[in-house]
Amino acid sequence: MIPARALVLLALFPLGLAVATLLDRTLLYPMLAVDLAIALLAGFDALLARRALITVHRHAPAVFSIGKPNVVTLEVRSSARRRLAVSVTDDLFATAGSADLPLSLDLAPGGRETARYRVIPSRRGAHSLGDHHVRYPSPFGFWIRQITLAAELPVKVYPDVQAVRAYDLLARQDRDPSASRASRRRGGESEFERLREYRRGDEYRSIDWKATARRQKLISREYQLESNQSLLFVLDAGRLMTARSAGLSLFDHALNATLMLSHIAARGGDRVGLLAFAGEITSYAPPARGAGAARQIIQAGYDLHPELVESNYGAAFEHIGLCVRQRSLVVLFTQVVDEVAAAELVRMMRGVLPRHLPLMVLLRDVEIDELVEGAAVDPYLRGAAAELVGWHDRLVHDLKKHGALVLDVTPAELTPQLINRYLEIKARHLL
Repeated sequence: MIPARALVLLALFPLGLAVATLLDRTLLYPMLAVDLAIALLAGFDALLARRALITVHRHAPAVFSIGKPNVVTLEVRSSARRRLAVSVTDDLFATAGSADLPLSLDLAPGGRETARYRVIPSRRGAHSLGDHHVRYPSPFGFWIRQITLAAELPVKVYPDVQAVRAYDLLARQDRDPSASRASRRRGGESEFERLREYRRGDEYRSIDWKATARRQKLISREYQLESNQSLLFVLDAGRLMTARSAGLSLFDHALNATLMLSHIAARGGDRVGLLAFAGEITSYAPPARGAGAARQIIQAGYDLHPELVESNYGAAFEHIGLCVRQRSLVVLFTQVVDEVAAAELVRMMRGVLPRHLPLMVLLRDVEIDELVEGAAVDPYLRGAAAELVGWHDRLVHDLKKHGALVLDVTPAELTPQLINRYLEIKARHLL
């Protein structure tokens, strides 16, 4: 029980009498009588409030998306014969937050209300939502009854599965993301797939004039890209990938993009796999086909985290050479800031060609780019930032010169740019 404001204010009256007793001793017994009355009244109120009147039932998805608001629903029931103003909060795991808690509800006698709050996790892995903590006033309002309801619920925090669900919804509505449509239009048509209504932005040469005349509206031909090819996502989980951007680590941005592209590639009939490494190989899921392949990547990567060790590119590419026989698009997500790592990366690219097609995804440091572009920045600081950006651009040039494809992108733009590049590679038959 927690004393309510009404009880605190009521207690001020005998306190005033106690002060007055110092001047007039005849007020001693009235003061004691008031104290006793308040104590009896408060005790009787506490006795009436001893029984728990609230139950809470929680509905939450078994899988949360990292960095996204995940909705949790609480069903709150009252067994009281009076109206209750109820406050409810939940114990969250250490790496999650919610701006919606505590929840405030007004329950009618014997009523039921549903409330929702959003949980934003910042770390993947297996976690648990904890107990409910409920507060409501006693019958006379002298106390705030606080109860704890045991309700531990295990949840798994995955990469951004919400984006995949949104993509599936658009696909079912025959509305592929605009990035996908744009890449399809850039040529490389290989096999006729279907006729569909003309969409704004389609090339005029894709219009089927016979079908247009027959249906009295513009009809376009759509071509499918070659399937049954192989993609291997290679994720650097070394110390540089622990840097954060927009609330997530660079590794999480890479894993989110991997999940989205693996889902798209698997839907298109390609084989997808995952290799993660830091000082050594930390996870490997061989390339596989079908809907289960994307789920395999989720399971292989959802509890992986970057480590504060140097990245061992040699171990990663040695594993690729031994285990990946089919020619594959090898998509490496990494961050490079020194000459030694850059030289090793260029050497590894020469070794993987021409057996595989490497695509280097280099994540730009947004803060350094802002220093270069900022007008009010200290000139020496701006010069140092410009030198780092120039070195980064030279690395991109060297990788391209040795035959690797390079995607130099900020973390926020990673997923759409990567999907576009993948579809462009397919359309140009580079794989």
